[in-house]
Parts: sequence; C-alpha cells; structure tokens
Amino acid sequence: MTRRSSRGFTLIELLVVMAVIGILASILFPAFAAARRRSRSAFCQSNLRQIYSAFELYVQDNDDMYPNNGDPFLWMGRKWRWPLKEYIALSAHQAPGNPMKSTGNTSGALLCPDDTVAPVQWDNASYAYSMTFYHSNDQINAMNAIAQTWTDKIECCSQSKSNVQYPSEKALVSEWLSNHELPHVAWDSWSGGRNYLFADGHCQYLKAKQIRPANDGLPDINLTHDGIRGKDIE
Repeated sequence: MTRRSSRGFTLIELLVVMAVIGILASILFPAFAAARRRSRSAFCQSNLRQIYSAFELYVQDNDDMYPNNGDPFLWMGRKWRWPLKEYIALSAHQAPGNPMKSTGNTSGALLCPDDTVAPVQWDNASYAYSMTFYHSNDQINAMNAIAQTWTDKIECCSQSKSNVQYPSEKALVSEWLSNHELPHVAWDSWSGGRNYLFADGHCQYLKAKQIRPANDGLPDINLTHDGIRGKDIE
C-alpha cells in the first residue's frame, strides 16, 4: 500500500498569500470607506430634504415669509429649530430661558450621521440657516466680517419667498461643518465641503471653493452679496 503524503504551505507560499491579501485590502478598504461616506452623505441630504419640507410648510402658514423670531442669531441650528418645531416632528422642548439647549430628544433630521461635534457641543444640531432669509439685502451688504454674524445684534427684517431671485443658486440651509471629509471646518473656511440645501429645494454636495465669495470674502452663505437676491453659486 502506498501512503499519500500531505504537504502544507511553505513559508514562501504563505508570504505570497499574505502579500496578495494585503494588496486586495489596500484596494478594497478605501473603496468601502468611500462608499460609506457617500451613503452617509446621501442620508444627510435626506435630512435636508425633510428640513426643506418644514420650511415650505412654515412659509405657507406665515404669509410667504421665512422664519424670523427677532433673534439676529437665529441662523444657528440650535435656535431655528424652535420656529420649525411643529413642522419637523421635533419631540424635544426648549430649555427654560435658553434656546441653545433642549430637553428631550433633539436628533432626527437635525443631526448629520457623520457629525461627531454637534452631539457634544451643539445639542445635536448639525445644520445652519442663512441669515439672509431674515435680514434685508442692505443689512447684509453692510456686514463685511464673519464675526458680525454672531456679535452684531442687527434688527431682523422678515423676507418673503417671492423675493428670492435665484432659488436654485441661493443656499437656504447647510451643514455647519464639513462632516463628510477632512478637515472638519466651518462653512466660512475655503477648505472642505458640505451638503447645501437651496431655496428651490434641491440638495447638492459642494466644495467650499465652489461657493462664491460673500461680503466677508469667505464662502459664507450668511453674508451672500445682495442677501436673499444674491447667488452662492454660479
């Protein structure tokens, strides 16, 4: 009788297999990561579409006017959520005397799935509302520094939807940070990119360098030249 011998992998063969696995991993892992980012960015755009529906319902119920409660810093996501609360199915409530804080659940459509900062610092509010929609064009054109958007208490001026001259080119809401790519910078930086919601309801992922310089020389949709009648993109 003959005895069949079995032979295992030699060291060279094992090294070759490991090298092949390493090459495949280096090819596939970045592709998987990119697919994951696209998926989460698409989820973020779904959030923005829900937010647009809330704005539309608000405008219909308020004589064609965009949200304006007299707070010059309403653009912050922690603040504009309250005027839209009943339209966006927000179960949370404003903390007594503090619109920047909430009690209850504040996530849902207000939180981008890639935003790791908002849950810690900004009460689960990932998106900001352009202040051009509650200030006049002249007021916006008189502001030329980003710091004015959170320091100057300029009297608010309600804006009508019918006054938007370029709805497909004027951003209504955007992610505050570039959540889907590094660096995670704010919308006043020329680095990064983010999802934008435009006044006509469409969403678009844009690099900061695709946004037109605002009155402060930055890609800042708060200070768009000519305000609500201006353009953020060409």
